[in-house]
Amino acid sequence: MLALTIASFGIGTTEFVIMGLLPELSRDLDVSIPSAGLLVSGYALGVTVGAPLVAIATARLRRKTALVSLMGLFILGNLACALAPGYGTLMAARVLTSFCHGAFFGIAAVVAADLVERRRRAQALALVFAGLTLANVFGVPLGTAMGHAWGWRSTFLAVVAIGVLAAGAIALWLPRGAPMPAARLLGEFRVLRRPQVALTMAISTLTSVSLFSVFTYVTPMLERLAGLGPHEVTFALLAFGVGITLGNLLGGRLADWRLLPSVIGTLVVAIAVLVAFSFTVTSRLGSVATLFVWGIVVFALVPPLQYRVVETAFEAPNMASTLNQGAFNLGNALGAWFGGLMLLAFGPRGWLGGWLGSVSDGDTLGYRLLPLLGAGVAALALGLAILAWRMARAAQGGGVLGEAVDNG
Repeated sequence: MLALTIASFGIGTTEFVIMGLLPELSRDLDVSIPSAGLLVSGYALGVTVGAPLVAIATARLRRKTALVSLMGLFILGNLACALAPGYGTLMAARVLTSFCHGAFFGIAAVVAADLVERRRRAQALALVFAGLTLANVFGVPLGTAMGHAWGWRSTFLAVVAIGVLAAGAIALWLPRGAPMPAARLLGEFRVLRRPQVALTMAISTLTSVSLFSVFTYVTPMLERLAGLGPHEVTFALLAFGVGITLGNLLGGRLADWRLLPSVIGTLVVAIAVLVAFSFTVTSRLGSVATLFVWGIVVFALVPPLQYRVVETAFEAPNMASTLNQGAFNLGNALGAWFGGLMLLAFGPRGWLGGWLGSVSDGDTLGYRLLPLLGAGVAALALGLAILAWRMARAAQGGGVLGEAVDNG
């Protein structure tokens, strides 16, 4: 479990640290902030497309061999990022790095679930994803500070070192284990036709759209609206990282207690927090406090949704778990894209920004509206979660018995 957590820490750092480096990347590569934000979308789309392809490529390997190979790809991709001479090559290197992401978490989630008794499986998944959240506590703030001090390339070189450590830990500590269960490719993908599987993946996508439409641009948002300096932004990212770490562990416990009801309740709170963020984002203390609470809420959704898709696609858990990671990252890409469109539309040269009289120092109106965009998308996810819950209750006969069966 520790080996898997170290690896997920490295993967989480390289995925999320780009948000803290957007201003540096924008200046060094001579591109706009929204264009630099597309590096988030490129990585996420790479996960979405690469997840099923890599899962197929590693289907006949032992799980340990597959995980070590994926970390090798991770090391190669981050080294290419550090050495990239321009925007296009950096984008290509980000996509290459992303190919290991979905398959790694998909396989690691199934391995973790197999290690514990059934009633604690969601908490085991939360431990795997703890590395992802700890990356936001330590990896992202430190990587951001390193990028400010020595340039963004130094951050990727540090991530390469983490990847080497993770690959060694997996090779040393993970049991050899059995090969992944053989299954026909058509049968693996057939689970997507099951309504509960498709609904869960749709909810995963929408929750990520809600998160990344705001979080992709959180550094310039805090600098322009709250007036935070680079060091204060690093502290704000640290607060968010602590929040998502707590939320991840909370989500594992909630999922083992009441799965879909906890997802519904968490989405309601997430909507309220995002609406509040549209007001607190201009306050130095209020913006950081809201980021902390939002981190708790948004990552309390990750273990329940990952566990839900594994449980509802029990005939093909490896493929379903991997594809759900693709669904999360499809949301990441769409969220970064939608957020960038809002910044362009409401900027001083955007038609909506000009119509509403937004003539301040660069698209501040667009930044202020980003949390409301996230809240609207979260409301769509809430509607699907309620639908999934009602369908599950109807399938099991409704009432208390139906809810108990639905929650294992």
